[in-house]
Amino acid sequence: MNWNHGIRQFHRWVSLIFTLTVIANFAAMALNAGQAPTWIVYAPLPPLFLLLFSGLYLFVRPYLSRRGGQTG
Repeated sequence: MNWNHGIRQFHRWVSLIFTLTVIANFAAMALNAGQAPTWIVYAPLPPLFLLLFSGLYLFVRPYLSRRGGQTG
């Protein structure tokens, strides 16, 4: 398994965790009349930041590999 494949897999699993935390957030808001506990409200933020960094890497990676292969 190479580095790029590992980051792509990491991004997929973190996106699943993020989706589940958002669903839990909506469910807690619905069950508690809009007053969910603070830890549930902020639970999606750590996976969101991880998705930001891994997603930016995956977005820039093709451009970096193309630039490295060119001769000037």
